[in-house]
Amino acid sequence: MATLLIFLATYAIVAVGRVPFLRLDRTGAAIVGAVLMIVTGAIGFDQAARAVDYRTLVLLFGMMVLIAHLRLAGGLAALGEFVGRRVTHPAALLAAIVASSGILSALFVNDTVCLVFTPLVLDVVAARRLRPLPFLLALATASNIGGLATMTGNPQNMLIGTASGIPFRAFSSALAPVAGAGLLIDVALLWLVFRRDLQPTAPTATPALPVPVDRPQLIKTAIVAVGVLTGFLAGYDTALVAASGAAALLITRRVQPAQIYAAIDWDLLMLFIGLFVVIGAVSQAGIDQRLFALLQPLGLQTVAGLSATAAILANTISNVPTVMLFTALVPKLPDAGRAWLVLAMASTLAGNLTLVGSIANLIVVEGAQRRGITVSFGEYARVGVPLTLATLAVGIWWLS
Repeated sequence: MATLLIFLATYAIVAVGRVPFLRLDRTGAAIVGAVLMIVTGAIGFDQAARAVDYRTLVLLFGMMVLIAHLRLAGGLAALGEFVGRRVTHPAALLAAIVASSGILSALFVNDTVCLVFTPLVLDVVAARRLRPLPFLLALATASNIGGLATMTGNPQNMLIGTASGIPFRAFSSALAPVAGAGLLIDVALLWLVFRRDLQPTAPTATPALPVPVDRPQLIKTAIVAVGVLTGFLAGYDTALVAASGAAALLITRRVQPAQIYAAIDWDLLMLFIGLFVVIGAVSQAGIDQRLFALLQPLGLQTVAGLSATAAILANTISNVPTVMLFTALVPKLPDAGRAWLVLAMASTLAGNLTLVGSIANLIVVEGAQRRGITVSFGEYARVGVPLTLATLAVGIWWLS
């Protein structure tokens, strides 16, 4: 009973994001939950250490180091500024934001793309006197969709990649077409909803400031990034390839190590560690088996049933905890290989359903709010709900 209560409390806080009257966030809840599991004897200390999937952590850390170098070199910001300066028509700019954020999210973690692109998008639309809402929604939704295309597009895909053992190329071959179709649907839907706001306007006279770029560092980072991607496609161990890329980048005379370490999302890494221990204790207590029995009537053996269940849970307790919860269930399904792909598809695309469906959405909304621009829950849902339903339908059809 104690294990179940700790599990439910931990996931409730992770879903809500905070505890009233306490400064306890999602990461803190995962850490507290993991400690309580050990202290109460739900899982031993050594067993807790073995429950942590270090390959996922190494892969995530390696990609964080790569992205940190790319950000510090000014590569992502320069690309965003280039697109905003060269594309003139508002509708074309909307399509360019969807395409660029989607493709970059496939290559690099989608949260980082949103973090870098949000202020750039706001600057461009302000200079052109355009309504920012459609362009902010384009950035958030496209980054979620684009992240589906590869194993390194978002944290939950990294977890699925290491847990399933599916090769990088096979993963992308199965899900990149869904991501491509999703980006096309995204552009069409955004244009349909906001077509009156996508009329050309006279730009202001304020010139765009050039983005500072550390060219030597950017070239080195690009070479390492290409090498990492080549290693992924060649079928080498993704965690080892990412770690090797990170090690190569840390050997430098131009960047202070403290700058790189400051850019690492340590909160996310600690969240993963805490949840790994919590799920390990849940599995040891047999709670996952009982949950599996309860979910059986939803048709988890079917693509549609598993997609619906994953999508609902992803919007209830967030996508990463949902995937962690399913890691003990998916291997027991009749077609585990396809089930892993369905889980990746549904948990990722479900992030577009509501404003709080993914961290990428929150990054865009919070970045806009700092500029005095508010995106309401209803405004987001006007695009997010039909987009999620349409892309999930495509994903279910494709994987069936």
